Amino acid sequence: MKLDTRAMRHLAAEDWRVLTAVEMGSKNHELVPTPLIERIARLKGGASGVHRSISALAKVGLIARMKEAKYDGYRLTYGGLDYLALHTHAERKHVYSVGTRVGVGKESDIMIVADDKGTQKILKIHRLGRISFRTVKANRDYLKKNQTGSWMYLSRLAAIKEYAFMQSLRDEGFPVPEPIAQSRHTIVMTLIDALPMRQISSVPDPASLYADLIALILRLAKHGLIHGDFNEFNILIREDKDEQDPSKIIPTPIVIDFPQMVSMDHQNAEMYFDRDVQCIKRFFERRFHFISTTPGPFFKDAKKTVGKDGAKRLDAALEASGFTKKMAKDLEAAIREQEAKSKNDNDGSDDLEDESDEEEEEDSEAESGDEGLQVIGSHIAPEAEAGLQKLTINDGT
Repeated sequence: MKLDTRAMRHLAAEDWRVLTAVEMGSKNHELVPTPLIERIARLKGGASGVHRSISALAKVGLIARMKEAKYDGYRLTYGGLDYLALHTHAERKHVYSVGTRVGVGKESDIMIVADDKGTQKILKIHRLGRISFRTVKANRDYLKKNQTGSWMYLSRLAAIKEYAFMQSLRDEGFPVPEPIAQSRHTIVMTLIDALPMRQISSVPDPASLYADLIALILRLAKHGLIHGDFNEFNILIREDKDEQDPSKIIPTPIVIDFPQMVSMDHQNAEMYFDRDVQCIKRFFERRFHFISTTPGPFFKDAKKTVGKDGAKRLDAALEASGFTKKMAKDLEAAIREQEAKSKNDNDGSDDLEDESDEEEEEDSEAESGDEGLQVIGSHIAPEAEAGLQKLTINDGT
């Protein structure tokens, strides 16, 4: 689904209270009963005020009724959760305006945003539930309570995990975007002026870039981590100038997308490690016609380096941040189910929708395609203020 912020300027403080009440009720109810919404919201206007807000929220698709429901109630929609997260980011001064969507996938939407000083940032909206919710069975632990709570739960877990890993990796000097804020299923991070590696047609020295990427895989392993999806879609290439020769461009890899990251102690760690290595090898052979003459690296060798030379175990740091083992298990199960589903989808479409027909079909935008391959050294930075729309939050603050 697309993020449309135009209705935010029309929402009053009472509407936000009611929307928050629906979110809170969704933790234990697939369909939140209207009387419960009234009790949680506690508006001064009483039931009549709640019903006015419910009508306003339903009109713009932030909450919705369910077909053939046994009682009067409402559920939170994707749009409603998006608005609540944006509202939090705006109140904390992290987001002032929202621009265009620059990336879309089965797991997330990527938006350009800016703060009140005009500094552009990236807003990542996790949408893990829209796939896993449709593909996993009801006997999974994370889907036992209710469907609405499940997609919110899974998307929130993905954001919490990614934010925690980005903070830890950044602190250890890894080339990752700087995490700024996390709210519900969203993350605000720094905007990197770089291209996805899949859009790069040639580099000055493929062997050097390949070595840098393999070194990153081994460095992650030393800190107890495996990326789990280390490929051309999750690696950005930034053009840096050589300090010795400013006319020379050095391609610098930036790693993104961390919800699927696993520990080197994971039961399938060797498979994930080898898959990351093979993804890089295959891409370099296909795109740059480069084949390394050095075998490996191999998991058994990388395993011996874990925690060596004072390297901090970042897999342990995640659990210390409050991301429990149960959370990790639930999220991993959903991600693996999604991967299995993706392999069975030959069309590669991103139009799996909520069963309530909440979402419209995605436009045929070329947001994540390989059109217009770039040669390193010819990248032109985007214009600073392209298509940003101010957020107006009419909540009395």
